[in-house]
Amino acid sequence: MTEANLAAAAAPALFEELTAANGKRIGVATLNVEKTLNAISLEMVDLLDQQLRLWAADPQLAMVVLQAAGEKAFCAGGDLQGLYRTMLDQHAAGGPEDIRSNSYACDFFEREYRLDYLIHTYPKPILAWAHGIVMGGGIGLMAGASHRVVTEKSRLAMPEITIGLYPDVGGTWFLNRMPGQLGLFLALSGASIGAADAIFARLADYQINHAQKQSVLATLLSQPWDGQQDDVLLSRVLQNAERLGAEADAEAWAAAGTPLQQHFELINRLCSAPTLAEVVGNIVELKTDDPWLQKGIATLAAGSPGSAWLSHALQKRARHMSLAEIFRLEYVVSLHCAARADFAEGIRALIIDKDRQPKWQPATLAAVDSKWGNGFFDDPWTAASHPLADLR
Repeated sequence: MTEANLAAAAAPALFEELTAANGKRIGVATLNVEKTLNAISLEMVDLLDQQLRLWAADPQLAMVVLQAAGEKAFCAGGDLQGLYRTMLDQHAAGGPEDIRSNSYACDFFEREYRLDYLIHTYPKPILAWAHGIVMGGGIGLMAGASHRVVTEKSRLAMPEITIGLYPDVGGTWFLNRMPGQLGLFLALSGASIGAADAIFARLADYQINHAQKQSVLATLLSQPWDGQQDDVLLSRVLQNAERLGAEADAEAWAAAGTPLQQHFELINRLCSAPTLAEVVGNIVELKTDDPWLQKGIATLAAGSPGSAWLSHALQKRARHMSLAEIFRLEYVVSLHCAARADFAEGIRALIIDKDRQPKWQPATLAAVDSKWGNGFFDDPWTAASHPLADLR
């Protein structure tokens, strides 16, 4: 293999095109950083964005498959190492005086959110095969796809409260559109869910055994793609695969557990209190022997109080916003997170030093006042000059 081929194979995203029986092509994009569980880097974002735009403009390209290398993860979130270093530099230079001072954070969040928005609004079908771990930014990549597949090994979570952030990448949009109070609970607890619960929470569309993947791809190549009914063709292929898999492995799927569905009424009751303080009190004071609930309670109790406040405030503030408006709002909020203490401290405690002993500022929810919290929404740009102003 030549040096050029080796370099291409080591790229964080790989692309190929498969030719269908009628001559139309299917684009395949593969997240290719298996050793970091396919964490999202700026280079990966740029590669994906460029290729997706090329495919969108290609009349012979029928659809896109978004998948990942390896068996462990579709994508475990963002690559936070670079962000961490720039946040430390920003804090040393004066902190949150101007959220625009961290140019790397500005570039990272702008380009990541642009990519997520592109997937949400893509003019052709995108099949996201979300096998394995899907967390944070990984959910951002899959959430907007037109056809979202989860498998028996899929585990989805938005655990940003553990690192002093909040469920961004459009999380303010899709968490608000879950049944009942599930979105708020998942944001506060960082709870992990499997395939059936992902469908119940409207994060996924199809539950298919991972072993069926090659058969699904082969069937896609035999479809009469015409540019008019491509969405319908893809839906039928996936529905048939889902039905066949359910018949073959009904007991296995049933045994996978659906804690989100099982505790739906309880979650609604806990999270329907009129104030965040009451919601958090309801959750952390819950007496239960259920391991899944216990883990969520412990995560909330140990998580950033500022993140809890922010997640709750965003879901209330953005309830009637458009997707584009939400990405513009999240961009400002994320830069404020980078400029303040908790995001860097959470990364330090969980990823850098790994002592799991973060020192949150403020340390308790009671210490979060409205002036401190509302500062996250201070926007230094006019509507016309906002970096994401062109999203429509």
